[in-house]
Amino acid sequence: MTEGLPDLIFDRKDSVSFSDIALRIFKFQADNNPVYRCFISSLGRTVSGIKRIIDIPFLPAEFFKSQKVAIENLSFETVFESSRTTGDIPSRHFVHDLKLYEKSFQTSFRYFYGDPSEYFIAALLPSYSERQNSSLIYMMNGLIKESRNRNSGFYDNNPEDLIRNFQIAKASGQKRLLIGVSFALLDLANNYSPDLSGTIVMETGGMKGRRKEITREELHEILKSKLSVQAIHSEYGMTELLSQAYSMGNGIFNCPPWMKILIRDPQDPLTVTDEQDRAGGINIIDLANIYSCSFIATSDFGRLHEEGSFSISGRFDNSDIRGCNLMSGPA
Repeated sequence: MTEGLPDLIFDRKDSVSFSDIALRIFKFQADNNPVYRCFISSLGRTVSGIKRIIDIPFLPAEFFKSQKVAIENLSFETVFESSRTTGDIPSRHFVHDLKLYEKSFQTSFRYFYGDPSEYFIAALLPSYSERQNSSLIYMMNGLIKESRNRNSGFYDNNPEDLIRNFQIAKASGQKRLLIGVSFALLDLANNYSPDLSGTIVMETGGMKGRRKEITREELHEILKSKLSVQAIHSEYGMTELLSQAYSMGNGIFNCPPWMKILIRDPQDPLTVTDEQDRAGGINIIDLANIYSCSFIATSDFGRLHEEGSFSISGRFDNSDIRGCNLMSGPA
C-alpha cells in the first residue's frame, strides 16, 4: 500500500492533494501500526468513519516514551532517542528507512535555504554530541557532508577555530550557516561576541537545565546584538518526526509541503481545526513518517497563521490529551 508514496510525498503532482495522501497514509498506519490501531480503537473511532484530515486521531507524542510506535513486522535501521533531563524517559523513534529521513531533511533544506553545497556549515551542538542516536546530529552530519567547504563541521570545543573559519568563508563570499543549541550560541555571543554579519544563525532550542531560563525573544535580542546579525533563525523538529519547520527570524515557522500544522482545542483535545488565527495545542501531520505515525499531538501550545505558518508560545506542563493513559505499559 506504500508503493509510490515516498515519491508522491516529496514530488507531489498537482492532482494529488495533501489530504489525499494523508488519508491514504492514515489508513495504512491504522491497519498496520498496532499502537496507533489500539489508540484509535480506544477512542471508539473507526477507520471508515475518517473522511477529512481534521477528523484523524492524533497520537500523543508521549506514546513514543513507552511504546514502539512503528509498522509491525518491519526491520529498523536505527532508533533515534530524544534528549532528557535527570529521571526523564526519552522518546524513541524506530526508523525503518533512513533514506526517507535523508530525503526529508535534504529536500526541506533546499526548499528554504538552497543547496547545502553552497554553504560553510558549522554546528554548536554539545548537548546532542554528548549522546548517541540524535536525529539532529544525523541531520547535521548529512548537511555537513553535502557542504563543499572542508572546514564545515562540529565546533563544540573550538570557538576560536569556528570564528576564524567564518572569517575565511566570508572573505571568499561563501554562504554561511551556524546552527546551535541556545546555551552554546549564548556562550559564544557572551564570551567572544564575534562579527557574524551576513551569516545565517539558527537556534534549535536547548536552554532547559543548562542556563537561566529566558524567553526566545530575549535570547534572540542578545544574539542579534552580540553576533551582529539582523535576525536569528530557528529550527522546529522532534525526535518523533522525520521533518522540520523553519523560522526565518520573526518567530513564525513555515513547514515544507509534506508537513502540516493543525490546532487542537485545549478544552477538548479531540477537536481539531485548520482555521487560521486559532490558538491551542500543536498537532502535526508529517507525511514522511510513513513507517511510524504521521499524526502527532505535541505538548506545544501555539497559534496557526496564514498559509499554514505557525508560532510557539509555550508548552503544556501536564498535557491532558485524551487517551494518553490508555496504554502506559512498557514497549
